[in-house]
Amino acid sequence: MAELPIENAGTLLHFVDGAYAYSGHHIHERSHAVHTHSFFEVAVVTAGTGVHHSPAGYQQLGVGDVLLLRPGVWHGYDGCDGLDVFNCCFSADLLQHELAWTREDALLGYLLWTGPNSARRRGVLMGHLDEIPLEECISQLEHLEDLRARPLDLHRGDVIGRLSLFLSCLARALAGELSGSTMPAHPAVLTAMRLMESDPAHHWTLTELATELHLASGYLVRLFKSSTGLPPMAYLSRHRVELAADRLVHTDEPINRIGEAVGWPDQNYFARRFRSHFGLSATTYRARFTRA
Repeated sequence: MAELPIENAGTLLHFVDGAYAYSGHHIHERSHAVHTHSFFEVAVVTAGTGVHHSPAGYQQLGVGDVLLLRPGVWHGYDGCDGLDVFNCCFSADLLQHELAWTREDALLGYLLWTGPNSARRRGVLMGHLDEIPLEECISQLEHLEDLRARPLDLHRGDVIGRLSLFLSCLARALAGELSGSTMPAHPAVLTAMRLMESDPAHHWTLTELATELHLASGYLVRLFKSSTGLPPMAYLSRHRVELAADRLVHTDEPINRIGEAVGWPDQNYFARRFRSHFGLSATTYRARFTRA
């Protein structure tokens, strides 16, 4: 079997250069230390039991449970008894390029973009698969796992295709649990998201954003909340803390500079927003997860 295309530096996991996506089993006994990663992770429990710990809290795990974690989210496992997790990990760059279309799909847009960042979830989306959809998702993961032994330069399309099939299967299976995912996001919401993400350091205000979109501020808020569960400025905050987390572990920039770069020049405000999302201060996050 091909080696996993990931490396670790301390408690940060990251893809090796050129890697895009992979799947594979990880069996945990007792505990697995808290760590973070620079990529998306979907964990499907196929056997055993355990407790998952993340900024979203503690969750007892059993067969069929699913966790989706956005980049930068820390997590770990406790009390594991033969916990077999079939992981699917993929680069965040894929969602900006080859899989950018998922943002406009009703189910995938919620699964990958808006659901994990909605209120109280803090970058973690949890669900459960019944027997038949669990088997379907495992089948797609096994096909993706088989591709680890193939040269990526000759099978990149296969990898992206299998990943898309798995994510679509997962989104359909969880559709009943993903409140708000039955309708695609309004075009104005998608445009607003792209505007804020393209220039996070800009001092965005609701009034300016609404003016850019030729909408009333209140109407934009209602559209945004119906699609994401958050008003526009709260969504921007989620995006900013993810960017800050990435810079904290991949650069040696001073923390105040990082705050400025993501749009929060007030150091105290940046500190409060970061801790609110990750449950850790920026200093602690960097010390615990930094890449050497």
